[in-house]
Amino acid sequence: MVEDLREIALKAYNAIFSNSESIHINGEKVGIKYTSIQGLRKFEVNGYDFIEQNPEKDSSWAKKAREGHKILWVMNHGEYIAQVRDGEFHDFRKE
Repeated sequence: MVEDLREIALKAYNAIFSNSESIHINGEKVGIKYTSIQGLRKFEVNGYDFIEQNPEKDSSWAKKAREGHKILWVMNHGEYIAQVRDGEFHDFRKE
């Protein structure tokens, strides 16, 4: 069974914010990676990037992260297509 974007995003979110080093997607183990400059945690799955919010940025989302909110972005080819915020999935493609 192929997992959908929501399922994968929630797995990535849970792994990143529980400090896990990998997730299992469609029967395969996917290891965590880190961005080259800020060292942010991320997973790359099926052409999608699942990356934690950088709290050091100057944005409202970074401010929320500094306040303790847990935010994960889902990106495809540099475009933000979804977000998991405090455990809740938000699909921007449907909004």
